[in-house]
Amino acid sequence: MEEAGEALVPMQAGEADQAEARPKRGTGRRLHGAIAQKLGSAIVSGRYAPGDRLEGEVAFSETLNVSRSAYREAVQVLVAKGLVESRTKAGTRVLPRNRWNLLDPDVLAWAFTGEPHIDFIRDLFELRQIVEPAAASLAAQRRDRDDLAVMKTALAAMRKYSLATETGRAADRDFHNALLQATRNEAVVALSASIGAAVSWTTQFKQRARALPRNPIPDHVRVYDAIAAGNAGAAAEAMRTLVDLALEDTRSAMQA
Repeated sequence: MEEAGEALVPMQAGEADQAEARPKRGTGRRLHGAIAQKLGSAIVSGRYAPGDRLEGEVAFSETLNVSRSAYREAVQVLVAKGLVESRTKAGTRVLPRNRWNLLDPDVLAWAFTGEPHIDFIRDLFELRQIVEPAAASLAAQRRDRDDLAVMKTALAAMRKYSLATETGRAADRDFHNALLQATRNEAVVALSASIGAAVSWTTQFKQRARALPRNPIPDHVRVYDAIAAGNAGAAAEAMRTLVDLALEDTRSAMQA
């Protein structure tokens, strides 16, 4: 998913001439998705505070030269993610943060378009500390050859491309996803998209100003080796260490 640009704001004085150069109105999934992305990023970053009312669809569509239907569809995306509520007479208002679906992969992406608060980073890693060691333990007991093959392939791609590249980070997501799949627990597997997004965005975030302070791939190899050996205790401990070190790296990056 591409990173969002600046949040959408009403057209300022002197910009009317520029509007003529904008593309013609349009609808479609890509358009309303782009609007939702920009509005979502503005909300999650704090540009719109809880209780704030978003500009009405008529004014918004006129300002940005997009169709009213595209704006309405974008708002429905935000409603589904718990960011806003929309009422016929009251308009569209931003909901309190505790109503947001913070584990939605799009909401996670929007959070990392800016500078996420250290408390939010901590919350994500605490979630990982709760879920992933236990998942690694189950995976060690329930994995099959196909699970191990996927993890091994992901490790090879991580080594080849490194976590400084999107290809390497995609392989990292594949590794963690395969581990969760190997638990054979539907409730745990349901978290795979959220865990994968958290892994990917925190990894990318902590490299925004400098390279990773250390190579985290050996930590993943230790998790894999324990799972392949069927050692549940060692798998849980290796994963716990992996997550703890990743949090240390992220804190270090935020202080740099």
